[in-house]
Amino acid sequence: MDTLLQRFLRYVQIDTQSDETSDTYPSTAKQLDLSRLLAAECMSLGLADVCCDEFGIVTATIPSSVDHAAPAFALFAHVDTSPEYSSTNVNPVVHENYQGGDIVLPNAEEKVIRVANNPALKSLVGATIITTDGTTLLGSDDKSGIAVIMSVAAHLMAHPDVPHGPIRVCFTCDEEIGHGVDKIDLKQLNAVCGYTLDGDGVGKIDSETFSADGVIVTVKGINTHPSIGKDAMVNSIRILSQFITRLPTDTDSPETTDGREGFIHPYHVEGGVAEASARILLRDFETEQLGEYATLLRQIAADLESEHPLANINVEVRQQYRNMRDGLAKEPRALEKAIEATRAAGIEPTMSIIRGGTDGSQLSEMGLPTPNLSTGEHNPHSPLEWTSVEEMQQAVDVLVQLAIAWGRELE
Repeated sequence: MDTLLQRFLRYVQIDTQSDETSDTYPSTAKQLDLSRLLAAECMSLGLADVCCDEFGIVTATIPSSVDHAAPAFALFAHVDTSPEYSSTNVNPVVHENYQGGDIVLPNAEEKVIRVANNPALKSLVGATIITTDGTTLLGSDDKSGIAVIMSVAAHLMAHPDVPHGPIRVCFTCDEEIGHGVDKIDLKQLNAVCGYTLDGDGVGKIDSETFSADGVIVTVKGINTHPSIGKDAMVNSIRILSQFITRLPTDTDSPETTDGREGFIHPYHVEGGVAEASARILLRDFETEQLGEYATLLRQIAADLESEHPLANINVEVRQQYRNMRDGLAKEPRALEKAIEATRAAGIEPTMSIIRGGTDGSQLSEMGLPTPNLSTGEHNPHSPLEWTSVEEMQQAVDVLVQLAIAWGRELE
């Protein structure tokens, strides 16, 4: 457990925030710092076929320890952290022997992790909790997953008596901006299925995700000196504000939906009088609904252009990822083995859906069935993010049992 904690603390202190406005891959060069470190650690553990390519994708193989030809499966985690909150100078705070109650973050005392909002804390009295200091996110999404995979690799390499087939390890970049698997070669990976280690809590097996598109709405107006603006100025800020106020709020918004309900979510605005833009997320479990949302946005734009004939409003829709549900049908053993392994680790599995996405969404669409497993993440993308050593260790235990379960199969 100390080794698991040390790995996690080392990884979260490396700034790997991705940038959705970038046109490079990876979107930020600093992601390569962690990619290169992970490749070096894989080599030091004795993994085979270790590679960190020009895109920061790290691949390696935990060699088989059984005599027969067992099928290979893959483990995935992503190195980048969310663009929504700073990951510069992360200062993780380790709360050993947690005694229960709310947790006040030391460098931002107004930020409190409250038990009322985090009921999982009730079962972790006596555990080791890791939080932020309140000034950054923690990066448990997905450095918990990285620490879990590396700890499993270390355990299996140190215990060749544990029977398992070949296991592919893969660390990706830019998952948080929907490009985590853009540069992955599935033929080179050569696995029957995969598992992303990017889930919250303990014992959850995610078999569905949102389908997702991203939208950039750009308003172009006319700027003049305000003293002569009458009948000449076309203020993009005002028009963009009208656009946003016409989006649904009582329904189809993150504030009013849960379960299988989708939403339209404006989350970033910028610009000036001449040009202003907004970035908007479209999310739904049924992919067809994304088209309905996009049609609504285009209709709002058309209405506003009629009201402001000198303005131009562009609605650009970009596909991000799709529900993993359909892709999982290709390899039923992917879910079956996850359920079997979770129970073998002494945990009752919970089948769940993600109101979000993972690399597994795109991998499943590409032909590699890839459900998502728990790693103890809580409150991702937030200074209230936290995890626990015990929950990460339970994820390690599940993966060891998953290796054993697949090791009994024939290729």
